[in-house]
Amino acid sequence: MRTSLFLTCLLMLMTTQPLSAPAAGQRAAAEHSMPQEDHMAWWREARFGMFIHWGVYAVPAGRWEGQARPNIGEWIMENARIPVSQYEPLAERFNPTEYDPAEWAKIAREAGMKYIVITSKHHDGFALWDSKLSDWDVMRTPMKQDLLAPLAEASREEGLRFGLYHSIMDWHHPDYTPRRAWHDTAAGEPDFDRFRQYLHGQVQEIIENYQPDILWFDGEWESTWTHEHGKALEQHVRDLKPGIVINNRVGKARSGMAGLDRPDMEKLGDFGTPEQEIPSTGLPGVDWESCMTMNDTWGYKVDDVNWKSTRTLIRNLIECASKGGNYLLNVGPTAEGRIPDASIERLRGIGRWMDVNGEAIYGTQAGPFKRLPWGRATRKGQVIFLHIYDWPANHVLDVPLTRGVQKAWLLADPQRALSVSTSAGGTSVKLPPVMPDEDATVIALQISGEPQVIPVPNASQRDGGVIELLAGDADLNGGVHLEQFEGRHSVGYWVNRDATVSWEVRVNQPGAFNVELEFACEPVSAGSRIALVGGAQPLEWEVPATGGWRDFVTTNIGTIRLDEPGLLTLGVEARTKPGLGVMNLRRIVLTPAN
Repeated sequence: MRTSLFLTCLLMLMTTQPLSAPAAGQRAAAEHSMPQEDHMAWWREARFGMFIHWGVYAVPAGRWEGQARPNIGEWIMENARIPVSQYEPLAERFNPTEYDPAEWAKIAREAGMKYIVITSKHHDGFALWDSKLSDWDVMRTPMKQDLLAPLAEASREEGLRFGLYHSIMDWHHPDYTPRRAWHDTAAGEPDFDRFRQYLHGQVQEIIENYQPDILWFDGEWESTWTHEHGKALEQHVRDLKPGIVINNRVGKARSGMAGLDRPDMEKLGDFGTPEQEIPSTGLPGVDWESCMTMNDTWGYKVDDVNWKSTRTLIRNLIECASKGGNYLLNVGPTAEGRIPDASIERLRGIGRWMDVNGEAIYGTQAGPFKRLPWGRATRKGQVIFLHIYDWPANHVLDVPLTRGVQKAWLLADPQRALSVSTSAGGTSVKLPPVMPDEDATVIALQISGEPQVIPVPNASQRDGGVIELLAGDADLNGGVHLEQFEGRHSVGYWVNRDATVSWEVRVNQPGAFNVELEFACEPVSAGSRIALVGGAQPLEWEVPATGGWRDFVTTNIGTIRLDEPGLLTLGVEARTKPGLGVMNLRRIVLTPAN
């Protein structure tokens, strides 16, 4: 580090930019130019954005000292406990000669994305611009040029909004605390207030340099960052650019990976940030955005080839929009500046779908249905968009609406009207014999007035008497969350013993049922006692270890009686929880015992 230059700039910053008391003129300007009610309007209209994790961690690409390291690529400095003196030389090998910001922006726009958020600085502290407050930045690389400015320009030329991810946590800075034991270049005692001055200064640089539409903070969870620190940083940002959109990770109210604000804390920022998961239900009046990877890592990792299918990514986008949220889909470019081919292939597939069906995503709200057995729904004004995953064998789509449907058409063929009939029992739409798009085919319904919805149970008994309870169809309470692995949903983060998972089930043929669970549990959390409730008697069972949270097995846990036909609620409760979590639950299958 150029110590004298750094200290000189830092002293200037501390002299001219106090944290708690902006100049009188600055305060007055802020009071008259705070965000208006519609400063989120473009963000809600967009629904789909590109996340970009890029930095010197792309050089090791998940490997250190000749070994593939577990966990996500951009965390290699922490996970491999790489001393700062050994990590810094990676910058000399970060030479993105193939970086083409115009092509990146074009890829995003052609995928149907409306905004880009790129890492200005991740947890390793490395800045992708020429920061005047540190030399741990892009000027250490062979390229020696700002990497953010050309992408900001290219994004806007493609009609995209431009955003920056900026980490609060900083493993490199000598004044960040808690200082890592393997930080071998820091001397003396760390001064967190001095680090905060540095953080505020770099945030000021990126706002003044690039005028981002979004500031996406992260790394706020360590105990040294407080709610008051978050308030001061948010105010600093709004003083500099009042109309900017800020995520909730600027403060401390985020509830774990679920990303939504805790009700017992003051809300900071504009939107919640579920990570690698999608809320199980819509959240009326709440702005949120699920950020998710295409494989298992954010930063480039050469050994991670666990790519989600294009169909899964399209349906994730639909899932977010159908619940009133945004989808921020990540790419992790290589150290040379290439977006991996597997990412580009999937983005092009999404783009082809969006070219036909984008109006069923952009500017939509959550659909009026709590659940649908064949897909999802979004709504825009007096049009309901039905996203069909499972094409009915009889080519008739049953929609739980009792009135008000005026006409229906395929987005893939808008000139072709579909036959519709409506009664007190619901609405039927006559479909073509062949499903136009197996990833998701969209039917538009023109309605009058407010939709009158018939409640749909989470599950119904199939022919043969089998009842299948899937994680993706469950009602979740008490903090458990829906996650996805290998294209399948499971209920996870079951750390609260009082949490419950339940399904409303339509039973046609009552009787005794054998119960199978598909679940996973790591060894240190084994031993929770759970109960399947809702039958004549609760069925209790002790959860064993399966090897890990992603090692799913299927086990028969006993028999339960469902004695009455009609609607009933089946739920899973935890009676005891000796470990960190209860289990990850993928599905429950009830098979007639006779």
